Order: sequence, then structure tokens, then C-alpha cells
Amino acid sequence: MIKKMKCLLLTVLLFMGTTTIINAQDDSSYEMWESIMLTPDNTKLKVLSENMRAHNLKYHAKGSKHEAVVYNITSGPHSGKIVWEMGPMTFSDLDSRPAEGGHDEDWRDNVMPYVKKLGSVEYWKQMEDLSNVGMLDDDNSKYPILYLRYFEVAKNHGYTIPHLLKQMSDAVKAMEGENPWGIYDNQLRQGYDIGRHISWVSFFKNWTDFDKDGDFKEAFLKVNGENSWDAYIRGLDDTFSNSWDEIWVYSKELSGH
Repeated sequence: MIKKMKCLLLTVLLFMGTTTIINAQDDSSYEMWESIMLTPDNTKLKVLSENMRAHNLKYHAKGSKHEAVVYNITSGPHSGKIVWEMGPMTFSDLDSRPAEGGHDEDWRDNVMPYVKKLGSVEYWKQMEDLSNVGMLDDDNSKYPILYLRYFEVAKNHGYTIPHLLKQMSDAVKAMEGENPWGIYDNQLRQGYDIGRHISWVSFFKNWTDFDKDGDFKEAFLKVNGENSWDAYIRGLDDTFSNSWDEIWVYSKELSGH
């Protein structure tokens, strides 16, 4: 078991993207990412890599509003697949996304022929007040390994989320050292069969960091009270009906960075 994450992975508190607490916030400065899951044709990986890099360099350059970042999924149910992300942005930015000038034709003719399957296309909005990403400076190479946990919220339990989220956020921010992590809300309805309602992400500099012990429970008790832990765990059990993990590794080459 990964030592640093034992307590935190047991206690991540997240909120279903189809309810109203997060979406009710009237904030035009929010950050959101479009995420596309692709299953590559493993017999054509070299061509796909070259063409995707060229596409991203030309149409989704680093620093632009429509910047693309690519990750390889290395664990979990989608191992071997690729995640192509665009952002950070808002929904309004989609009106000006690259489309003309050969963009769509290039994606159609030079990328998709080497993809076996186009998977989920999702829009993930960062819960900014609850996240702890201030130490990230848009250099994906500094924290190239992402540890994601997806959560399915139990029916009729959205009301339990705000208090749990606040408890968790305060605890993680009180932990010693740098602990970059974010909480992301799926903006489109997923239902209970798909269940990708919320994603929690922790950012790592290297694999060695996975062996380091964390102090989440200690920090939690410090900021939430000595008798808060058991009620917190019961709240988690009631609130989430399913969860699963993935690890993504940043691909500088495919991203065109």
C-alpha cells in the first residue's frame, strides 16, 4: 500500500458534478479542462505519436488558451490508453477553439486513423477554493505523475458533501510541506452506471514520493477536532458508493512541449 496516500485515499471527499453546489457559483474566472480518452492502435504508435505532437504544436501550443497536454494512463481500468486534455479554459473559450484553418482536417486525417477507439469526452471544473494547487506553475515536468481517484456519489447524498469537503480541504492544506492536489467536478451528467462524478488528483514529482508517509489524519484532527475522525469516516461510507484509482504520466513529447 502506498504509505503517503493511505489516509488520504480513504478520506477524499468529493461532490457529484450533476448537483448544484459547485455549478451555482457565478464565477467567470473558473478553470476547466476538456478531457478526451483515446485507445491507440498499438501497431501504429510511432506514427500516432509523431502526428499528435505535430498537431498539438501547430494548433494547441503551450501557453495558449487552447493548450493541449497528453498523459499516458499507466494503471487502473484504462491502462494503456491516452488522455488528451485542453485547457485551462471556460465554456466560453470553446467558441474560439481551433476548428478552421486545417485543424479539424488534420485531426481527422492524421490522428484519428491511428486511434482504435474514441472514449469519454468530459469537462472537468476545478473546485478552486478547496484545491491546493498554488505551487503548480504550469510546468508539467515538475509534477509529471498524477494520482487520480474517481468517485461515484450515492443517491440522495449530495447534501453531505459541503461539510466533508471543507473538513478535507482544511486538513490537506494544514499538512507539512508541499502537497499539490486538486478536486474536479464533472460538468455533464454521468448517471450511476458510469459514475465518474468527481475526480481527486494528487501531483507527484517522482515515484519515490509514493513511499513517503503523510500526516493527513494528524492534520485532520488538528484542524477539525480530536473527536471528528470517526464521524468523518462514517460520512464517507454513506456518501460514496464506489471509487477507483488511475495513475497518469505526463508525455512531454506527445504534448508538443
